[in-house]
Amino acid sequence: MKVCSLSGPSGTGKSTSALVFAHKIGVEAIIDDGLLIVNGVKVAGISAKFEKNTITAVRRAIFTEETHREEVIKALDSYSVQSILIIGTSDKMTKNIAQRLALGPIETYYYVEDIRSQKEIQKAKFIRQTQGKHVMPIPYRQVEQNFFKRLIQKGKEIFTPKREKIGETTIVRPDFQQEYIEIEKQVYVQLLMYCCNQQDIVQKVEQIQFSLGEQAKATISLQLKMPIDYLLPRRLYQLQEEIQRSFFQHFGYELDVINLYVHAALHKRK
Repeated sequence: MKVCSLSGPSGTGKSTSALVFAHKIGVEAIIDDGLLIVNGVKVAGISAKFEKNTITAVRRAIFTEETHREEVIKALDSYSVQSILIIGTSDKMTKNIAQRLALGPIETYYYVEDIRSQKEIQKAKFIRQTQGKHVMPIPYRQVEQNFFKRLIQKGKEIFTPKREKIGETTIVRPDFQQEYIEIEKQVYVQLLMYCCNQQDIVQKVEQIQFSLGEQAKATISLQLKMPIDYLLPRRLYQLQEEIQRSFFQHFGYELDVINLYVHAALHKRK
């Protein structure tokens, strides 16, 4: 069997990218958090995300329970799995899993920095820290919904560049993910407002829209002061740069999109 490892710290987006990456390197099966996933579908195992605390979640993820381990080993045989990607937080963890499941030695080691940009990793960490959300690379219908009291929602369908479906993701907030700092949307809007009002060219901020999903996106409508005796594009670029700098300073990640719309230029009313 071809055995590969993908490791990186918790909350960096390994499970989010797992399906696409496995398809890219020609691997049919994934071991992730106690689950065996073959061609995008869960075929055996119990997710560590069903556990009540971090200790039992780790034990589940590394297959310490005999019945759980035997179920996955049997499924590997019955599905004739020839290639597999083991996901973990370290090389030590993935080696441990490979040994417990009798998969043989790991041939290739990959790391989250190999498959995700620093910007994507920063945003994934931020979402984990502020929303407590985890991604499972299996379809929504396959998740035991009664296990989750706080959050379970559909993620997205994953496709190849040729629009062939690889699989789906599901977003959950496990019971053990209790410590996170929730940030109200208004906090982001207030920071955007402050950045704009600090610029001497801005007369008024008309409207701000902010969304944090697949993309972190800000859309701002402005009125500028008269007279405009400067190079307008350059000053707007400077405002975008200041917003980006402030977001990174306060939240530790960068916005994907900053749209500025100038609706008018007005003299200040006396």
